[in-house]
Amino acid sequence: MKIIKALALVGCAVFITTGCKKFLDINDDPNNPLKVKEALLLPAVETATSSLVVGGTNANITAYWMQQLSLNQQAPSLESYWITSVDANNTWNYALYTTIFQNLTIMISQAEAAKHNSYAAIGKTLFAYNLAVATDLWNNIPYSQGFRMPQVMQPAYDSQESVYINIQKMLDSALYYISLPKGDIKPGADDFIYNGDMRQWQKLIYTLKARYYLRLTKAPGRTAALQADSALTALQNGFAANGDNALISYPGTGQSVNPWYNNTADAAGGVVLGQSFVDSLKTRNDPRLPVIASKNKDGEYVGRNVNDVPSPNVKKLSRVDSFYADAAASVYLATYSEALFIKAEATFIKQGAGAADPVYHAAIAAHMSMLNVPANAQQTYISARPALTVANAVQQIISEKYIANFLSPEVYNDWRRTGYPVLVPYKGTGVTGIPRRWPYPANELLTNPQPDQKATVNDRVWWDTAN
Repeated sequence: MKIIKALALVGCAVFITTGCKKFLDINDDPNNPLKVKEALLLPAVETATSSLVVGGTNANITAYWMQQLSLNQQAPSLESYWITSVDANNTWNYALYTTIFQNLTIMISQAEAAKHNSYAAIGKTLFAYNLAVATDLWNNIPYSQGFRMPQVMQPAYDSQESVYINIQKMLDSALYYISLPKGDIKPGADDFIYNGDMRQWQKLIYTLKARYYLRLTKAPGRTAALQADSALTALQNGFAANGDNALISYPGTGQSVNPWYNNTADAAGGVVLGQSFVDSLKTRNDPRLPVIASKNKDGEYVGRNVNDVPSPNVKKLSRVDSFYADAAASVYLATYSEALFIKAEATFIKQGAGAADPVYHAAIAAHMSMLNVPANAQQTYISARPALTVANAVQQIISEKYIANFLSPEVYNDWRRTGYPVLVPYKGTGVTGIPRRWPYPANELLTNPQPDQKATVNDRVWWDTAN
């Protein structure tokens, strides 16, 4: 029920740029919106982050591109890289810049002024999380001038490098606010992620810091060693068990359902699992296969190849199973297994394959435990993994992380950063490979023209250098 209310609040909470407010008090100045309590803003923003971002259109499309999912439709389609500026509108305008960033700007400002320090810390954490999503999709984006309407109606774009610097500063600021007294008003049931437990938020912040440090291992002006060092230092205070996972649970009734339930439903147009993803699990006898995938009508696990013609009978293909796609399933914003994969890669960079190997094994085990895979099946699978070497370590770590981060936007970021897993792209007229970024949205092209918007989907973001 709480999620249903939060979803309803998404519409009216974005009072900055909409007309919801006019129905509340006709005597109020529309340029000075009514004050909304942090306890009302927070659940709307958390729900939007989960349903519109982590489980939203952007995650759905990149799951096609990373061949975890496949769209059983004729090309051209989103899966065959036919993405236009119109496709980007909702993620930029409705989800990120309006529902999330604008409301968080107000929530953080109010919380700081009132010394509601826990709300300030959570707000900054969620802002940094979504800011990373935005810049990873579009590279340079409005930030420093992005939330100063009506004074600035056409904000300039900040470089991705500066955005990443600000992401880390924002997370550091969140840690500072956690260190202060909580104040007389603090989050509880309105915090769908951790129920107001600031010790858990602190662990998430450090885990996110590690995620974003490691993202820049190949970024211009950075060194892999320094980024790995920073990630390892942050992880000392990060997630320590699956109980730390940042997730939002859904009741599974009415409108309050896991977004992947809708994304993969019949009405979504034939969304099934990708062949390369399913085959990789089958080849390795991965015990997670029956948890992630459902069998087709013949009792087999079969994925769809991106280059196949649409199957006339979608029941011949496997679909996402209930752990990830049930109406009442949870959406994961960050996990302990991801933290361990980050640690494994950073350890390899700093100390070599031998030191990274046990961390890599622990990362696989953490994800399997999250999926309730029996301990003996876990051990059998892990024992069959090849030992990490200088030659194979990054490929092995990222290929396993690709499974553990199933349906996460982080899969696309890792592929761009490392080149793994190795994917055979769709082959068609005019296609030059898997896109490296999203096009800027149509509304932005019309209302805020900027030089950055000349970029194509084949241009790389700042941190995505040749691999």
